[in-house]
Amino acid sequence: MLKLSFAILALCVSSVFSTPVKKRALAAIYSSCIKDNDVALTFDDGPYIYEQDISDTLTQYGAKGTFFVNGDNWACIYDPDMASQVVHAYNAGHQFGSHTWQHQDLSTLSWDNVHDQMWRTEQALQKIIGVSPAFMRPPYGNYNDNVRAAAANRNQSLVLWDFDSGDSTGSSVSQSEQAYTNLLNTWPDNILPLNHETYETTAHDILPWLLQQLNDRGYNMVTLATCLGKSPYKKEGTTYQPSPRDNSWVCGSTNSK
Repeated sequence: MLKLSFAILALCVSSVFSTPVKKRALAAIYSSCIKDNDVALTFDDGPYIYEQDISDTLTQYGAKGTFFVNGDNWACIYDPDMASQVVHAYNAGHQFGSHTWQHQDLSTLSWDNVHDQMWRTEQALQKIIGVSPAFMRPPYGNYNDNVRAAAANRNQSLVLWDFDSGDSTGSSVSQSEQAYTNLLNTWPDNILPLNHETYETTAHDILPWLLQQLNDRGYNMVTLATCLGKSPYKKEGTTYQPSPRDNSWVCGSTNSK
């Protein structure tokens, strides 16, 4: 009887250790468009004071753009002026994605704090324009499996880029334009460039020049979702409605570990 008990125990232990642990699903990562002749212009770190100008310039050239916004970075997304810029660009047909709440390096954060950085921006976009973004661009382009798993858990994909205009790393207007010219002279099938809406030179100098160059070469200037053939927002986002401003429309500190 004792031998039988040990045999049963051994069998149970063996079963526990032989059963594979279910791994968390990991979000998809996109770093380039999949459709030929498409250019998906993206703008990070807003909303900021140039967002409406960028939106209007895109519209002037028949282009659509994608804004990856923070909640509390260069400005607070809930500030009346910032919220109105988001509404303006969204109503003009441009896409909005998440760039997280405070532009922290997600690869250094815990599971809970990654979620906190993500859901705050999603909640803000739900309140302001009634959508929940299907795409998240990790700040600095940094991510790990923890970040990918959190994004998958939130039904989001990660988005990087295949060209950096250099506006956030000190490139002058002429340097950014030359970098774009060098790229365009290779006639790439498609482009997913990184720009930042927080620089006046990007909004007022580089963007109009770039849109003319892209028009002259016959590229389609589309949203990220269009160039990927995906939906820009989570399906459940269709049930959201912009909410009236109340005392929850504020920015504040968050945990960061």
